[in-house]
Amino acid sequence: MSETTTTTRSYIRSALTLIVVAALYEAAARSGYFAAALMPTLPAIAKTLFAGIADGSLIEHAAFTLGRVLAGFVLAVIVSIPLGILMARFKPVENFCLPLVSALMPIPSFALVPLFMLWFGIGDLTTVLIVFYAATFPLLFNTWSGVRAVNPLWLRAAGSMGADEGRLFWKVIIPGASPFIITGMRQSFLRAWIAVVGAEMIAASDWGLGWVIFDAKEFLNADVMLASLIVIGAIGYVFERLVFGSIEKATVLRWGMMRAAKG
Repeated sequence: MSETTTTTRSYIRSALTLIVVAALYEAAARSGYFAAALMPTLPAIAKTLFAGIADGSLIEHAAFTLGRVLAGFVLAVIVSIPLGILMARFKPVENFCLPLVSALMPIPSFALVPLFMLWFGIGDLTTVLIVFYAATFPLLFNTWSGVRAVNPLWLRAAGSMGADEGRLFWKVIIPGASPFIITGMRQSFLRAWIAVVGAEMIAASDWGLGWVIFDAKEFLNADVMLASLIVIGAIGYVFERLVFGSIEKATVLRWGMMRAAKG
């Protein structure tokens, strides 16, 4: 089966899933169980969504939110991957960092928003730091676990063929740990979105999808809230398929470190 056919089938399955979920939602919205103001129909949501896109307001809010997510996520990547590798390769680093990471990871990022507001004020800096905090730990733990999980036989085989430390690192350790690292990046990106929406509701200025959702709640504008959620879901879907999916194809699938799902 060609790659194009597989990709097409994947998009068709995704579309069918969304259609089924949309149909179930529409049935619930039209059942009369919920008030129309609390559960608007899909046409009402679509009208609000397209109006927000047409006047540019939703796009601008989405751009602010995405910028904050990417800033915090990139910082997390810069810190987490090197630190995770160091923890896995050097026992003193692991002994020093692991207890601290284990203590900080259970603390919800949302719980730190008030404290960060006192330290850094209201605005982008606080929001980006909250995203950075939320995104750091999944990637750090996955990187650490991935490097530790590299098969020792691969390292011995490469060493017996004369590979130095640099070649072992780039040719064996990084490819061997890459499935864990990419999984950690996916989890971190998810945590980043959860964190940014919560932080924007409290700490951001009057821009961002989280602020839109919180503001709409005050006026019972459920259609605005759901339109904003659709935008968040669409951005997440695009990043999953086009960004992380492409990284996976270019690395672990091409290297044979994992197999693509069948069907």
